[in-house]
Amino acid sequence: MTHGPCGGVTLAGACEVSPAPCVFLDRATVRWQPPVPARPDGSTPARPLDAPPAPSAGAERMRALLTTGPVVVADFPARALDAGSLTACARALAGHVDAVLVGDAGNARVQFPPSYRAHLIQAAGVAAWSGLTCRDRNRVAMEGELAALAHVGVAAVHCVTGDHTLSGHRPDARAVFDLDSSQAAHLARTAGLLVSVAEAPATPPVGRRPQRLLEKMRAGAEICFVNHAGGAGPVGEFIRQAQDLGVTMGFVPCIPIVVDRESALLLSSFTSLVLPEGYLDGILAAPDPLAAGIRAATELAHAFLALDGVVGVNLSGGPGPGGELAFAEALAAVGDRIGLTRATG
Repeated sequence: MTHGPCGGVTLAGACEVSPAPCVFLDRATVRWQPPVPARPDGSTPARPLDAPPAPSAGAERMRALLTTGPVVVADFPARALDAGSLTACARALAGHVDAVLVGDAGNARVQFPPSYRAHLIQAAGVAAWSGLTCRDRNRVAMEGELAALAHVGVAAVHCVTGDHTLSGHRPDARAVFDLDSSQAAHLARTAGLLVSVAEAPATPPVGRRPQRLLEKMRAGAEICFVNHAGGAGPVGEFIRQAQDLGVTMGFVPCIPIVVDRESALLLSSFTSLVLPEGYLDGILAAPDPLAAGIRAATELAHAFLALDGVVGVNLSGGPGPGGELAFAEALAAVGDRIGLTRATG
């Protein structure tokens, strides 16, 4: 990794796969530098952003939708390597959210390729906002995947460095990490895609997170998903600090979706989780946690949407094993309650 720290820093400043402190905590923010004009082997490099590529059809559709108002993007809860689950969950969410964020399944590292998952999901009627991690692919494989995602017409690509293989169910697999999230964002933008990245305002080094986001914007990112940071107050302060530095990106805060104990356990496994005070306990103590979770998520969504710079919200979380479709239906109910979703065509 060149442009650290990643989102895997614990609240105590340790690496998520090692008790040692994150090596980037005491380093100055790494400034974005575009790729060199030519590679040593003479191959053609990615085009610089001063030679804009033709935007993909999916990127054009999502950019147009964003001009009409905020969007609702839901984490996608389907089982890994299960086309039937992918299709069923997509159908449950179609018409209730504007897009689904298709990253790693919470308990798996082996997935269908992003472009194939996007194909299945979009065939079921909902736009795919595809996650792309650097963990499993070198830059050549990523270039091919990005070309496929552009061809499939995904709404956007969410570029993350990715959880290490030591986490998840395949610690035996060698991690690649040829690129990091900033470099991946640049590569995706040069492929004509709408690019999002993540930032973790509550994770050390807290004071340098806004500057790091500015460098990601310079690399090509247009949207920032704001990790769980404690509610509208802390998120609003992070956005203000980033904007003061010159960040002009749109912000999509993450809303914790908790509807039962299984979804609470999965959410609690997130490395840098900071929830609004009493949020989790209030839902789980309610006579009907499903109704309470939908209500709490809706209220938090409206608080986020009132913040300057927010262009949408992300319904974030996942189910326990076997609860994928029910969780998709709960996400759809939250999307309906927020009341923003428009037809994406």
